[in-house]
Amino acid sequence: MFEGRVVSKATIRRQVTVPLRFPDGYATTARVMTFDGLDDGKEHLALGLGDWQRALTKSAAGGRAPLVRPHSECLTGDVFGSQRCDCGPQLREAVERIAEQGGFLLYLRQEGRGIGLYAKLDAYALQDDGLDTYQANVALGRGEDERDYTAAAQMLLGIGVDRVRLLSNNPDKAGQLADLGIDVTQRIPTGVHLSAANVRYLSVKASHTAHTIDLPLAE
Repeated sequence: MFEGRVVSKATIRRQVTVPLRFPDGYATTARVMTFDGLDDGKEHLALGLGDWQRALTKSAAGGRAPLVRPHSECLTGDVFGSQRCDCGPQLREAVERIAEQGGFLLYLRQEGRGIGLYAKLDAYALQDDGLDTYQANVALGRGEDERDYTAAAQMLLGIGVDRVRLLSNNPDKAGQLADLGIDVTQRIPTGVHLSAANVRYLSVKASHTAHTIDLPLAE
């Protein structure tokens, strides 16, 4: 579907500095960027973390690519701390790791693997009746994963990034970005953020879509 697609780069419409502080006390500063020209018309954000400008300069000179995580919005996990998924802890981990090395977190408005917030909660109800996270989406008449990373590639190109070290357990992110013209020089897994409520969720992601998750920890 995404093979060989050529995408137009987005343009940065605004940059603002935002101090970040997480519930555990970790704090840093992000350069938050908004964009014009995104194909899907959504309000995605790029957060420049750490010495991201130096990371860009080094990459342009042939050095190591900047560390980048495309993170799909998860209101329940990122904001309310839901333990049905690992999204909130992954976001917290990614911000610190990227800030240490210099790079970007792309906050993508594609809740529920692209099906939206209400549909995601409908899927939760089906999971309570026994379906797994992918089966529930399909039972709602939706795709298992409807996320499209075109906007992510457009943002990266607009920033001046065409090479990344990808912080992600999801091979589909790497595959789509590569097909969209982003050179994924390395894929680096996040930690496994296991809870009693998400053990089945993590196990299914590992077995069904080959996420890089250490299954012995998730048994």
